[in-house]
Amino acid sequence: MGPSHPATHGTIKFDLKLEGEKILDCDVVVGYLHRGFAKMCEQVTWTQVIPYTDRLNYVSPLINNVGYALAVEKLLGVETPARCQFIRVIMSELSRITDHLTCCGMAASELGAITVGFYLIEARELLIRIIEVVTGARLTISYTRIGGVKHDLPPDFAEQVTKAFRKSRQLLADCDRLLSRNRIFIDRMSGLGVLSQETAIAYGLTGPILRSTGVSYDVRKAEPYLVYDQLDFEIPIGTKGDNYDRFICRMLEIEQSMRIVEQALKKIPLGPVSLDDPHVVLPEKEKVYNSIEGLMHHFKIIMEGIQVPAGEVYLAVEGGNGELGFYIVSNGGGKPYRVRVRPPCFIAMSAFREMIKGSMIADIIPTFGMINMIGGECDR
Repeated sequence: MGPSHPATHGTIKFDLKLEGEKILDCDVVVGYLHRGFAKMCEQVTWTQVIPYTDRLNYVSPLINNVGYALAVEKLLGVETPARCQFIRVIMSELSRITDHLTCCGMAASELGAITVGFYLIEARELLIRIIEVVTGARLTISYTRIGGVKHDLPPDFAEQVTKAFRKSRQLLADCDRLLSRNRIFIDRMSGLGVLSQETAIAYGLTGPILRSTGVSYDVRKAEPYLVYDQLDFEIPIGTKGDNYDRFICRMLEIEQSMRIVEQALKKIPLGPVSLDDPHVVLPEKEKVYNSIEGLMHHFKIIMEGIQVPAGEVYLAVEGGNGELGFYIVSNGGGKPYRVRVRPPCFIAMSAFREMIKGSMIADIIPTFGMINMIGGECDR
């Protein structure tokens, strides 16, 4: 099944062993995207890696930006200003919401509930427009910088978010009425793709898939980064570890992310959004375009690279689909010596065989949808 199949989205293949329509075994074949993320990162300077991180999970690219920047900053031994940390949290949570909206909307649509798909994509569009206003791009945004963010939030940002959240909550309530007591949807999701806690932990699963089994593990709580320890939010968990629990966990996490953004907007302090360190931070574009010093500064960081002290570090953030970790090694030069990423989707696909054995061919669709595989993360 696949890779040329509407439900496999062109980047994955399932080699199935069948008895009629019952699945006896399944071999998952990833690797239809040969971008070579890790090796590309090792050919460019530390700053030039940031656009590559966008393309890991292009549905929630801001989280990838932030994770990589935090890892490099940990090697540098620096901490960004408070306002920058709040902005990173706000933008990461907006990105998480768009990720979950895409996953749940497309999963519902693939089961025939296309109205829900339209509603959730409408909600996603409201937030992507805000992201576009802040970053200048919709998808591959490259907004985060090592040592800060590209620029501050626009003056009316809080008002835009409040308005978008109000409409999004209305759309989510409509979807809840359409699906939560819908016999067809519940029958197609409940009791399918079941994983036990033990199996999920053994495979190293994280994110909504692990939490659907009842394990309350979230990097934002387990190892708080940025300002998450200053914010009040809950971690939704399931009980059965099936597709329905995964769907509900994601829908509940959308509300929790909205809570985080609303709290952060109330607490965000005034101040700079980047470090005051010309050895680390790129100059503002106005200085690059209008002064020879700014132009030289820009070229030094881009062409020669930030001089990151020799060492190695692993830093994880909570991505849309689970723990997103960056392991980077520096030999003291302007380029990464080694870059490895721990993408949640790649780990999750290794457990797909356990989820689908004994089910029917048609059950692949909702199960694969609830893994929410993003091809860019499975690039190996």
